[in-house]
Amino acid sequence: MSIEIRSVSPDRKELKKYVKFGIDLYRGNDCYVPPLIFEEIETLMPSKNPAFDFCEAQSFMALRDGVPAGRITAIINRVVNERTGKREARFGFVDFVDDAEVVDALFRAAEEWSRQRGMTEMVGPMGFTDMDHEGMLIDGFDELGTMATIYNYPYYPVHMERMGYKPDVDWVEYRMTVPDSVPDKYLRIASLVERKYGFKTLHYTSRSRLKADYGRAIFDLINVAYDGLYGYSPLSDRQIDYYIDKYLGILRLDCISVVVDKDGKLVAFGISIPSFSRALQRSGGRLWPLGWYHLLKAIHGKNDVVDLMLVAVSPEYQNMGVNAMVFADLLPTYIKNGYKFAESNLELADNASVQLQWQYFERRQHRRRRAFRRDL
Repeated sequence: MSIEIRSVSPDRKELKKYVKFGIDLYRGNDCYVPPLIFEEIETLMPSKNPAFDFCEAQSFMALRDGVPAGRITAIINRVVNERTGKREARFGFVDFVDDAEVVDALFRAAEEWSRQRGMTEMVGPMGFTDMDHEGMLIDGFDELGTMATIYNYPYYPVHMERMGYKPDVDWVEYRMTVPDSVPDKYLRIASLVERKYGFKTLHYTSRSRLKADYGRAIFDLINVAYDGLYGYSPLSDRQIDYYIDKYLGILRLDCISVVVDKDGKLVAFGISIPSFSRALQRSGGRLWPLGWYHLLKAIHGKNDVVDLMLVAVSPEYQNMGVNAMVFADLLPTYIKNGYKFAESNLELADNASVQLQWQYFERRQHRRRRAFRRDL
């Protein structure tokens, strides 16, 4: 039996096969949540994704006897390398059958491509920036995934270790039970912060108004608040414009909390969205013919899970209880809408300050994921 590695050209037809392999591999798996196919394709297209302004990438597919058996994308983020002084390549969008020869050939291609460009380390799974999926699942394989995270089979990390990749960082995820009322502690802290600093929460009924007033400010705050986190790549102006148009127009406004100071400057926000997990499974990653219906139903229909997508607090006010204002504002909406559970999505395992904000909730850590690193 022979293994062939093919370079994938960045056109829609080729990339569609690449993306669909990653979906077909999990057919029948009730925990896997597929991406929207068109979004995944455009993420990998230099003509669509502004991250290619400062990134270089090459995707590869492995075929065994002519049948697709694996995929991987090697990425070089020049901005991150300039900031860290490293010559680091990333691997991402990785999927493979449980076959050591396939896995070795796939990673060998990505590593050689990176080595030819002067890279001395490879780390992943990571995307172009933090707005892409990152972290290989190492625990929680029997838990339903989310639209913001990677799902993979248990044999994936086994192969990483077999190839000599070492753990670099871990993320954890929590599933919180939405309480029947806002915890008294949250209310007290939120009230104290509001009085002390003169902060207030804003509520929008117009997406265009939110985008005009605070669209750019939200992503500027992400750049500041997330700057010191593992592997963070600051969003460029073009990326910010891209994500404003891509995401802020589809969110449920009552699931967004905006906290401003007395002068109207953004100091914190929380963006959440009703879970798309089951809707994406029903759609198979396609918008047509009925995928759009399942997604709209997930947003506006009955849904018992809400995903916490982005939460940020201005560094000068971190650890001062401002996040309590965000959740004291959001929880009444969650209760009213019938959400029973909230998914935290990824947070660094050693980020104690982030995990402290869940201390007043009934919760369980149900997933753990990891980035692996290896010298080239």
